[in-house]
Amino acid sequence: MKIAFYGSSLLSSYWNGAATYYRGILRDLAGRGYDIIFYEPDAFGRQQHRDIDPPIWARSIVYPATIEATRAVLAEARQADIVVKASGVGVFDAELLDGIVEHARDDALKIFWDVDAAATLDEMRRDPSHPVRRTLPDLGMVLTYGGGPPVVDAYERFGAAACMPVYNALDPETHFPVAPDARFAADLAFLGNRLPDREARVETFFLEPAAALPERSFLIGGNGWETKPMPFNVRHRGHVYTAEHNAFNCTPLALLNVARDSMADIGFSPATRVFEAAGAAACLITDAWEGIELFLKPGEEVLVARDGRDVADHLAALTPERARAIGEAARVRILAEHRYALRGAQVDAIFKTHFARRREAA
Repeated sequence: MKIAFYGSSLLSSYWNGAATYYRGILRDLAGRGYDIIFYEPDAFGRQQHRDIDPPIWARSIVYPATIEATRAVLAEARQADIVVKASGVGVFDAELLDGIVEHARDDALKIFWDVDAAATLDEMRRDPSHPVRRTLPDLGMVLTYGGGPPVVDAYERFGAAACMPVYNALDPETHFPVAPDARFAADLAFLGNRLPDREARVETFFLEPAAALPERSFLIGGNGWETKPMPFNVRHRGHVYTAEHNAFNCTPLALLNVARDSMADIGFSPATRVFEAAGAAACLITDAWEGIELFLKPGEEVLVARDGRDVADHLAALTPERARAIGEAARVRILAEHRYALRGAQVDAIFKTHFARRREAA
């Protein structure tokens, strides 16, 4: 079957945290025989900060960020059996969503794949004319990056024919243990772009512990932090390319994961970084969120913090030996239960079930 996928970027993770998620799932689907075309706009400097070359397992089409070019690539949706519009493309999102409904064949499966469901649902509650809310009756299903039962229930109340979470996972061929790299040496490191609904939690869970532990070293990677006032013992690294993630994860004593405000409220939405860190056998300290035990066991496979004081306490008590034990336990768990091969199998089953039901109905 042919998939036309309209997303933010497959080639670049620059201001695009979903890149590794797309790569992991789509590469596995390609291995299962799907013919995939990924359409991404040339926007936000992503093409100037590519992490990968165009892959052999998907055809990559980069189009100008204009309405004329957007309409041209949407016309190609008619050739696909499955047409996907992902959230957060950042350029003509509403037109892309309306366009897949307009241009996809009647017998095609039309999907909205939400990689930021909490934010989308909040927007839909506030805006009855929201594009997703308006087009739900014309879509075959909604897939989400996570969210669990609260997100599924919310989408179904808005009228989605079906909503299923497809969680982040680990691609063990991309994220794995490597030798330490002095560029990323620190006691605690955090990687994430500066976003309005993340900044306050970074202040609480990262900058406050740094101020409380002046004798320890802290490292922050990601875009946007260069203008943020920080304690003297925090270094800012800037954008960290996907190829550098393993070294970034393996070098510090511990890594910090902080959910954005909206995702922390909903729970059941572990970030890509959680799986990347576990794949590298890193010791992860995470803020508390509902459902974490479904992915990692607190105290043995991950350290959980309710606030900045907990982060500081965990770090003060952490030895290199315990950090290695926690990281290796996390790696074993994630490899067994949360690889992208398993997510690909899940999505493949979802697609096949949909088309089998359609044939039965016909």
